[in-house]
Amino acid sequence: MDPIRVVIADDDMGMRLIEKKMLERVEGFTLVGEASDGNELMTLVENERPQVVFLDVEMPGKTGVECARLIQDMNPAILLIFATAHDQYMGDAFEVYAFDYLIKPFKVERVIQTLERARDRLRGVGEEPLPELKRYRKVSGERLMLRHREGVSFVDMDSILLVQREDRATVLYTEGGGRYVTSDSLAETEAKLDPAVFFRCHKSYIINLNKISNIEPYGRWTYIVKLEGTKQDALITHEKYEELEKLFS
Repeated sequence: MDPIRVVIADDDMGMRLIEKKMLERVEGFTLVGEASDGNELMTLVENERPQVVFLDVEMPGKTGVECARLIQDMNPAILLIFATAHDQYMGDAFEVYAFDYLIKPFKVERVIQTLERARDRLRGVGEEPLPELKRYRKVSGERLMLRHREGVSFVDMDSILLVQREDRATVLYTEGGGRYVTSDSLAETEAKLDPAVFFRCHKSYIINLNKISNIEPYGRWTYIVKLEGTKQDALITHEKYEELEKLFS
């Protein structure tokens, strides 16, 4: 199994060294880059495609929270772990669905525990699905027009499994392995979809309610949604999961 790719960002070289040493103590990870400011971090994320990012909140160039928002727009599945001396930013961190928030100086055991949880989460180990939801059966039967560089495409709305932000674009995944990239924003795409069938479960994801397979814990206040007919997953926040339960009740 390939090691999990990690990037570390902190303007304190000593702290980066400590985080690297802790990373070496947990099996299954490889460090693919380190950054001393927010701009360097974003370049690394673009080039190295990490699965986990350790980042400080207060950094030159761009703050950790600003970087986290940009990373979410590129790939919301990247696990964001804030490591900072400032606990007042915890609320901001979890608004961008941080996997964890570590306060400096942190205990070695605490960081190792976070890394082990991240590894298990990314490898699908040790989490039981949440109770199965009742089948949702409303069908739209409509078609969706998508704008893109080459013109427009028409897609059967009922075939859409998932809509997500990906590499700063909006991408639709459909039955049969279809993938459509549109210049429309996620909000613009959501406005065209049938709200009786499609659910905005996260700021970066819209899911087809008829295609939910199961839901598993992911971060502290986030779950992962498995969908029928695709290997693509979606994230759902705790608040949105509670809304989802009401829809299926």
